[in-house]
Amino acid sequence: MSNTASRQSHRLSGGLVDRNAPLDFTFNGSHYQGFEGDTVASALVANGVKLVGRSFKYHRPRGILTAGSEEPNALLTIGRGAYAEPNTRATVAELYNGLAASSQNHRGPLGFDFMAVNDFFSPFLSAGFYYKTFMWPRAFWEKVYEPLIRKSAGLGALSGEPDPSTYDKGFLHCDVLVIGAGPAGLMAAKTAALSGARVILADEDFRLGGRLNSETYEIDGMPGSEWAQSIVQELSEMDNVRVMPRTTVYGSYDHGIYGALERARDHLSDQGDKPRQILWRIYSKRAILCAGAIERPIAFGDNDRPGIMMAGAVRSYVNRWGAAPGKRVAIFTSNDDGWRTAADLSAKGIEVAAVIDPRTGNAPYQIPNTQIFMGDAVAGTYGRKGITQIALASGREIPVDCLAVSGGWSPNLQLTCHQRGRPAWREDIAAFVPDQGIPVGMSVAGAANGELSLKSALTEGLNKANAALKDLGMKTAPQAAPKSDDEKIAATPFFYVKESKARAWVDQQNDVTVKDVKLAHQEGFRSVEHLKRYTTLGMATDQGKTANVVGLAIMANARGQSIPETGTTIFRPPYTPVPIGALAGRARGKDFRPYRLTPSHSWAEEQGATFVEVGMWMRAQYFPKPGDKSWRDTVNREVETTRNSVGICDVTTLGKIDIQGRDAAEFLNRVYINGFAKLAVGKTRYGMMLREDGIAMDDGTTARLGETHYVMTTTTANAGPVFRHLEFCRQCLWPDLDVHLISTTDGWAQFAVAGPNSRKLLQKVVDTDTDLSNEGFPFMACSEITVCGGTPGRLFRISFSGELAYEIAVPARYGDALIRALIKAGEEFGVTPYGTEALGVMRIEKGHAAGAELPGTTTAQNLGMGGMISKKKDCIGNTLSERPDLNRDDGLRLVGFRPVDRSQHLKAGWHFLSKGSPCDMAHDEGWMTSVAFSPSLDHSIGLGFITRGSDRMGEIVRAVSPATNVDIEVEIVSPHFIDPEGERLRV
Repeated sequence: MSNTASRQSHRLSGGLVDRNAPLDFTFNGSHYQGFEGDTVASALVANGVKLVGRSFKYHRPRGILTAGSEEPNALLTIGRGAYAEPNTRATVAELYNGLAASSQNHRGPLGFDFMAVNDFFSPFLSAGFYYKTFMWPRAFWEKVYEPLIRKSAGLGALSGEPDPSTYDKGFLHCDVLVIGAGPAGLMAAKTAALSGARVILADEDFRLGGRLNSETYEIDGMPGSEWAQSIVQELSEMDNVRVMPRTTVYGSYDHGIYGALERARDHLSDQGDKPRQILWRIYSKRAILCAGAIERPIAFGDNDRPGIMMAGAVRSYVNRWGAAPGKRVAIFTSNDDGWRTAADLSAKGIEVAAVIDPRTGNAPYQIPNTQIFMGDAVAGTYGRKGITQIALASGREIPVDCLAVSGGWSPNLQLTCHQRGRPAWREDIAAFVPDQGIPVGMSVAGAANGELSLKSALTEGLNKANAALKDLGMKTAPQAAPKSDDEKIAATPFFYVKESKARAWVDQQNDVTVKDVKLAHQEGFRSVEHLKRYTTLGMATDQGKTANVVGLAIMANARGQSIPETGTTIFRPPYTPVPIGALAGRARGKDFRPYRLTPSHSWAEEQGATFVEVGMWMRAQYFPKPGDKSWRDTVNREVETTRNSVGICDVTTLGKIDIQGRDAAEFLNRVYINGFAKLAVGKTRYGMMLREDGIAMDDGTTARLGETHYVMTTTTANAGPVFRHLEFCRQCLWPDLDVHLISTTDGWAQFAVAGPNSRKLLQKVVDTDTDLSNEGFPFMACSEITVCGGTPGRLFRISFSGELAYEIAVPARYGDALIRALIKAGEEFGVTPYGTEALGVMRIEKGHAAGAELPGTTTAQNLGMGGMISKKKDCIGNTLSERPDLNRDDGLRLVGFRPVDRSQHLKAGWHFLSKGSPCDMAHDEGWMTSVAFSPSLDHSIGLGFITRGSDRMGEIVRAVSPATNVDIEVEIVSPHFIDPEGERLRV
């Protein structure tokens, strides 16, 4: 044994770790050593560390229970500072040099947790005490109960610093996805791969082989772990196979889609700038679940002490990692498999003090120098921070420093339940197995399907792969299952020791006891779903992987029923916790969601513009200049300059949909409420479209550039939804129409040029063959043009500001050049660029509806556009728009509002009440949708909906906001505050 190993008090010879690669790490500030190939848990075991944490509710001492992702106790914070990740399962965290681990959920040192006082008050903190206690006195909830609960909730703590790691997402496709690389999974993957199928083999462990790495099995005359590595090597060299260690398939979704998390660099001390974790979406034609099985505990008095572990986990630490969980070990098992632990420990020279089996009859194995207690059970244990002694139901007491427990094995069937699959009970193995509702395209093999012996697992992996290949129409390669052991697996259902007088723990993380389950039955919470929520059984980070079946068995006994009659809860994704960072991927900070830049963005940055997110775009909000004292001064200047001379705004973000075809006019007639069949070439028309329920969906303009060519403009926010809607109409509702659509929003840069001097400015940019006079290019005209000496473009005479205005468009690649040309041409007129704030002010001054007035609940009648709905044709939403309740005389109408006291400022969201009415919803008459300060009028103005609004011009009503104690008087006026007759835009 090397000097490094000699410093590890519980390190054995053998195992699959690399003893030539020692690794230093710390736990709670103390220095330890392990080897490459260790997990944090196995390294702690090798160093004799038993106490690793505290339970959630009572803060009882907790030790390592398992050796896999089902671990409920050994949750640690791994890493330092911003790299610290709480609630990491020590049993799957790969050891690396310099790793820093710390325990969680304790006040003060781990060995003396001040919060352990909760354990002394446990008689008052039984299941459901939250519901019984915190409901009175009612006034205590916000000031006392909730703050205390929030302070105590949770296990680990986040660093509070931004996560410096990077994450990524990806997509994979395969013919056969094999989930789990144990004996069944390796056999299935090899069988499928030899047929030529594209195979993905994914396993959450960093060393593939599953239980073969933890057992002393032989396959084809070689140790099982060596056979596994030979198969992995063979698969890794095949071009049609992708082997993915450190990858957990966490969810099963429709159409053969699976979610998987690859821990790409968690095992490295220096993560660099490459993704730490990758979230994969795997598209499979067939999937074979080979996830193995999880060993069940037995509930008995004080069965939660550090040093009490699952028997299979003890074998894992001894055989795979060469680490002894104890030097004097007892085995408590109700099945033959637990006896294998005794045999393996004895072979390693570890003292096996006793084997206790509640079954009667002969012992299945002969263990030398070991006391055998058949027909007996462990009823209690001693030791606070680590087990020191066990007490049998027969009264015998035995000193030990480790107790290995096995209550049988439960198939790992979680992924079969993710689409509402319901497992069935199998008496011969005393466990639930996959049954009804398994995801389409999935089959289950090996221990996950209840085939617990090695020989049956290998055979079933082969057979299920061949069946999947046959379903896919692929030829199977002739192959036989390898020769292997066929071990004893006999088991008798045994879930808890009734003779125990002390508390017996079922869910160790959430501190759920046998008594809690019986209390739930006593108080009427007998459904398995109610039991789960009343006691929190199975609601911990392990989702009850070790606790659920034991809890169900106790409830079944209390109800006098069998377990299948009592039923079981089913599982939801994720199978194991998925970090939020991995779910977000690269979508963080500026990349939180995709955004687009307008063609004039670089130019706007040069002008010092302030930007704002508008849908998926970054748009210039306003353009401050020296002398502007505030953003309001800037916006006022932009509005006044535009109304008095000329302003330019980038409106590229408006949705642009190119519509062509012989039936394009008929198509538009059917989607818009007003008629488009007679729209002349070279003309533009305003239109509104409804949803099928008669509610306003979107508005905009559509220009006819040719006999069969139209260009539709939508609002920025609805560019995508409207295009999807039109495609649905084209493909599904009217597939016989000759019409074709394409979104050209990104293809054209478009600028609004507004103000009295807009025509003069454009005459300097638009090529001379286009007549821009009022007669030659009247209001609502459109045309394809050229600008700046031959650059192709389009011109529309439309106005959102209420002034003489145009929108000019060029291919997007010329957008930056065009804005510069427009600004240069407008210098003699004092041109100003204006942003979304000024645009919003001018549209409110003009009374144009926008997003706030089109929230998906208003109708054309509410907007004052009911008369636009043509009765000469049909359109989407026409019939349902005629519902009586949508056409009431006292319905909401869009109108304008101004404060009676002009010095007061309005705010969107205020509600309207008649003078003298009580301030309650029964008397509510409407609400304010949009507000702005109008520099033209020198006071605040607003748009909003109010009952019978069009009949109440000049009436004074109240605008109220009870939440902020606002109650002011406003006057109902026309929504057209500026130029109500529209004379300016037609000159």
